[in-house]
Amino acid sequence: MAGPTTAERQQRTSGPPRPQRTPRVPRVRSRTLVLALALAVLLTAGGIWVFYGSQWLRLERVQTSGTRVLTTQEVLDAADAPLGTPLISVDTDAIEERLRSKLPRIDSVEAERSWPHEIGLKVTERKPVLLIEKGGKFVEVDAAGVRFATVKRAPADVPRLELTPDRENGAASLRRFGTDRLLREAVRVAGDLPEAVADDTRKVKVRSYDSITVELSGGRTVVWGSGEKGRTKATTLTALMKATPKARHFDVSVPTAPASSGS
Repeated sequence: MAGPTTAERQQRTSGPPRPQRTPRVPRVRSRTLVLALALAVLLTAGGIWVFYGSQWLRLERVQTSGTRVLTTQEVLDAADAPLGTPLISVDTDAIEERLRSKLPRIDSVEAERSWPHEIGLKVTERKPVLLIEKGGKFVEVDAAGVRFATVKRAPADVPRLELTPDRENGAASLRRFGTDRLLREAVRVAGDLPEAVADDTRKVKVRSYDSITVELSGGRTVVWGSGEKGRTKATTLTALMKATPKARHFDVSVPTAPASSGS
């Protein structure tokens, strides 16, 4: 009978293979990780408390800027900012929405946090470009055709608007375009007038969509026509006034064929 082979003898001598040991993580690393996590939790909790729970960063003041007609108190009352609450939790979008809703005179507003205790309100008011007289008062109209306020006294240097449809075309214009569209056309004309003419304008009359007349000081008039080709008409009117400085009536309704009369 054959004896054990050399390989079998070596296996008996050496025994079964020993399992490999998993390297141990040093205890120092484990303690450092635990401490880092604990510190992060403490810092997070502390930050939340500082912003939301402490008295250090709460809303104490509201400042306004940019107002011309509106008073500071009117803006503050409409803003209704929650004094005493954490500054970080104040809804600035809601404040802006309240201001635009309650005060139509405001065209735009920005509510910004000013750490640690303040909110600033930057207000831009609408500017009247035309006035509509109604019941002894005056409705202010801005450059977008928005009727935003009614005042007892007419602001200085703001032209009056008269919507006086004529019998032939005015009624048809009202049915087709509506009062708001005719109002926007009047605003459009007022905005296209040359600066020197605009400063001298006293009244804008709208008889129909195609019949808008501008009245100037001294009884002078400008027949503008429709609101179309406004820039061309403005350039033509400037040249016409220079060519006929003593004229009292100017017609640029057809800018390629202007006319003037009276002296």
